[in-house]
Amino acid sequence: MERILISACLIGQPVRYNGTDKRSGAEAILSRWQEEGRLVPICPELAAGLPVPRPPAEIIAAPDKAGPHPDGADVLARRAELRDVTGADLSDAFRRAADHAARLAARHGCRHAVLTDGSPSCGVTFIHDGTFTGRTVPGFGTTTAALRAAGLTVWPENRIAALDALLQAQISENPRKH
Repeated sequence: MERILISACLIGQPVRYNGTDKRSGAEAILSRWQEEGRLVPICPELAAGLPVPRPPAEIIAAPDKAGPHPDGADVLARRAELRDVTGADLSDAFRRAADHAARLAARHGCRHAVLTDGSPSCGVTFIHDGTFTGRTVPGFGTTTAALRAAGLTVWPENRIAALDALLQAQISENPRKH
């Protein structure tokens, strides 16, 4: 059975920074995956000890670094910082969270993850621009960076149906492996 690491907020857990969940609109697929025992839920920020609710956080360029907007890989490599709206540096917490997620995925044999786009941790195709104004930029969060480095394919929540189709095709091709 192919296990899938998934952002806990996508399956209804109220763990986002503002104490809400983030249902994806793919509840039928997620319910089936849950019944099949595929899902390995995680909220990386909670795993790193951050509370719910918590101030919003965004990736910002380190003061001595210039160039394009930084992403999660830059935070992991210490070329950028992850700060909350009060200015608190959460970079180390988000690095711990990303490492924990990668270890959890490895422990469960996950080759795929479905994460919450826009998050400084879980963003897959976009993140916020570091100005706390609601603007977004193409990029990815710290957990996505760590999971990709570990060899996982990371999907945003709006691509759950595409991942399901891929998994169903794999089952059809080789039913004994699944």
